[in-house]
Amino acid sequence: MTKRTTPIFFRAMLEMSDTHSLKFLRGSTKRTSSRNLSSRGVLQTRRPDNIHPVSNPRRNFINLVAPITTRKVEYTESRILGYTPQQLYGVVANVDQYQHFVPWCAKSRAFKGESGDFQAELEIGFPPVVERYTSEVTVIPNHKIRAVCTDGSVFRHLETVWRFFPGASDLHPSCKVHFYVSFEFKSLLHCHLTSLFFDEVVKQMISAFDSRAAVLYGKQQGAVATR
Repeated sequence: MTKRTTPIFFRAMLEMSDTHSLKFLRGSTKRTSSRNLSSRGVLQTRRPDNIHPVSNPRRNFINLVAPITTRKVEYTESRILGYTPQQLYGVVANVDQYQHFVPWCAKSRAFKGESGDFQAELEIGFPPVVERYTSEVTVIPNHKIRAVCTDGSVFRHLETVWRFFPGASDLHPSCKVHFYVSFEFKSLLHCHLTSLFFDEVVKQMISAFDSRAAVLYGKQQGAVATR
């Protein structure tokens, strides 16, 4: 009797032990799976927080920089003034005197060439914004003066052209003056700092030379402004 009961007893104990172990293992697996899933969930929710601060500024930087560029500006003006073409040509060609009457021109020097053409050095601006540049000046006496910037430190492009024609038949003396300028700054910083200032200088140019002619030759008899 004892021999039969013992194997049955041990078998029952083993089965209970196996069942308990299996339940324990299943419970551990579920808890482990839950922890693993929840850990992955935390990583997934945190990952976007780590990515966005890095990627967004990079996109904004590219979008902001791409459209920014310098621009070429052109300005033209014509007037009929009560002076002869020879008189007005003489005022424009005398670069050494610019510092005395051209708006915001602090210094001006001309270096004569053999053929009548020359170099002009100008310093224009007001502290702390001061621009210095050199131009090659070619002339057709009493008819045309053309200056092109050559040093390239400030301007990507700068060209100034003066033309002088006989004026109105009913106004003597008279001269039709045509002024043209085109410019583009080399640096975007220069463009922002000085574009408005330089625009204002350009728009006052003919008036400045008209006033200078009045000092040298007396007040003009009359004038008709055209654009």
